[in-house]
Amino acid sequence: MREFDYQRAFDVAGAVALLGADPDTRFLGGGTNLVDLMKTGVERPARLVDIRELPLDEIESTPEGGLRIGATVTNGDLAAHPEVRRRYPALAQAVLAGASGQLRNMATVGGNLLQRTRCGYFTDVTRPCNKRRPGSGCPALAGEHHNHAILGASDHCVAVHPSDMAVALAAFDAVVHFETADGAGELALADFYLPVGDTPHRETALPAGALITGITLPPAPVAAHSRYRKVRERASYAFALGSLAAALDVR
Repeated sequence: MREFDYQRAFDVAGAVALLGADPDTRFLGGGTNLVDLMKTGVERPARLVDIRELPLDEIESTPEGGLRIGATVTNGDLAAHPEVRRRYPALAQAVLAGASGQLRNMATVGGNLLQRTRCGYFTDVTRPCNKRRPGSGCPALAGEHHNHAILGASDHCVAVHPSDMAVALAAFDAVVHFETADGAGELALADFYLPVGDTPHRETALPAGALITGITLPPAPVAAHSRYRKVRERASYAFALGSLAAALDVR
C-alpha cells in the first residue's frame, strides 16, 4: 500500500477545502470499500480526510413529511431507525440485504452510494479495465462476466454497481445533497449515476471536489407498503444477481 497522509475534518467547509487543495485526496467514511481498493493498488490517494466527525450523522423528518439522512449515518443505524422501517421499509430491507452486520456498522450512507464495482478485472491492477484505465479495454466482454450487466452495459464496460441501498433510494425518488467550494447542490438519484457509454470511468454526476452531505426522501405514503427483493447465490452476504424495490398503492 502506498504511504498516505491522514487528517480529520470537523466541519464540512474544512473537509471540502482539504479535498480542493489536493486532487489526490480521498474522503474516508467507514473505509469498507476504499481501504480494500488501496490494498490492491486500485486507489492510491496521497491523503485521506476522515469525515466521520462531521455533523452529518442524523436522520430527521423534513417539514414536508419526508426524511433527511445524513451522509455519515451508518448503514446499520439507517436500517434500524424506526421511521425508516415504518415509512420506507424497502430501504431498511435493502440495507439489511447488502452486507454483513460488521460491515453495516462501519459503512456510511454517502460511502455506499460511491462504492466501486466488484468486477474482478477492475480490482486486479494487472489486467486492463476501461473503468480503471480508460482505453485499455474490457476483458469481461469475452472473459469472466458472471454477475455482470445484462441491461445498461456497453461495448466498453459490463460492470455493475453493487449497492442494494441505491436501488431502494431510486424507487423513492431520493435526492442527493452535496457541498463544493462553490456552495451547495443537489442531484436526483435518477441522475446521480451516469450511463456507462464510452466513459465508464465517469461513474457519477457529482462535481469535482464535492462532498455528499445527505440524502432526502420525499414524502411518499405508498412507500409504507414497499418491499425489497434480491436474488443472490447464497442467503448470506452476497451481491445481487438481480434486485427490485417496489411499492403497492393500497386503497
